[in-house]
Amino acid sequence: MSHLSNKIVWVTGAGSGIGEASAIALAEAGAVVVLTGRRMHALEAVAERIAVAGGRSVIMQGDLTDASQVQAIADSIVQQFGKLDILVNNAGINIRDRSSADLKPAGVDILLATNLAAAFYCVTSVLPIFRAEGGGLMIHTASWLGRHSHKLAGAGYSATKHAVVAMSHAINMEEFSNNIRSCVLCPGEVATPVLENRPVPVPQSERDRMLQPQDLADMVLMVASLPSRICVNEIVLSPTWNRMFLSQEQSGLVAPRQDAVA
Repeated sequence: MSHLSNKIVWVTGAGSGIGEASAIALAEAGAVVVLTGRRMHALEAVAERIAVAGGRSVIMQGDLTDASQVQAIADSIVQQFGKLDILVNNAGINIRDRSSADLKPAGVDILLATNLAAAFYCVTSVLPIFRAEGGGLMIHTASWLGRHSHKLAGAGYSATKHAVVAMSHAINMEEFSNNIRSCVLCPGEVATPVLENRPVPVPQSERDRMLQPQDLADMVLMVASLPSRICVNEIVLSPTWNRMFLSQEQSGLVAPRQDAVA
C-alpha cells in the first residue's frame, strides 16, 4: 500500500505506544516518517522496524517541552525534505501522584509542559509551513478524559487533554481558509506503556480488553488518507468493555482511600 507516497509525516512520541504504531502504519502506506522523542534507543528500534518492512524514516531526537528544540526540528524537516504534509502530535504523559490529595506543583509542571505546552509548540512550529504550502494536516492525541470526567486520570491530566481538544477545534476555526485541517483523537483506555504510571496496577487480562496502539494507528492512517476537502474534526472511541462505565468499586480503577478502610 503506497497511497501516502511522497508525504512527509512528523510523528512525536514515536518511540512507543500510539506513536510507534502510527509511525509504522504511515511508513507502510508509503510516507517518509520523521520520528521524534526523547529516547534515542527507542526511536532507533522503531526506525529499524520500518526499514525491515521496506519503509523510510528519519530520526530527529528532541525534548518537545523545549520550544527551541521543537522549532529546530521543524526547520530541519523543511531543510531536508522541502516540505511537511502531516503532523501527528502524539507526545503525552501522566504521573503516578495524580490525585488531588497527592498532586504537587512539580507534577502540575510536568503535565502542562508535556501534554499541553509541547503540543502547542509543535502546532506553532508547523503552522507557518502549512500556510506557505497551501495546506496541511494535524492529528493530535488527546483522550476520552478530554471529553469526560473520571477520577482515574486526575485533574491535571484531564485539564491538559481538554485543552488539547479545544486547541484542535480552534485551529480549524482559524485556519480552514488556509486549507489546514486539525483532527483530535479522544481514545478511552489504551494498552500502552503509560499504564505503568497508574497508581493501581493494571492486570494483563484488563489490558487485553483495552484499545491497542494499532487501533489508534488505524484511525491516524484513515484520517491521513482522506482527501484535503474532508476535515475529521474529532474522533471519540473506547474499548467495548469500557471500565469508565463501571462504578469505582467494580472497576478497580482508583485506589481506595486509606481512611475509608475499616
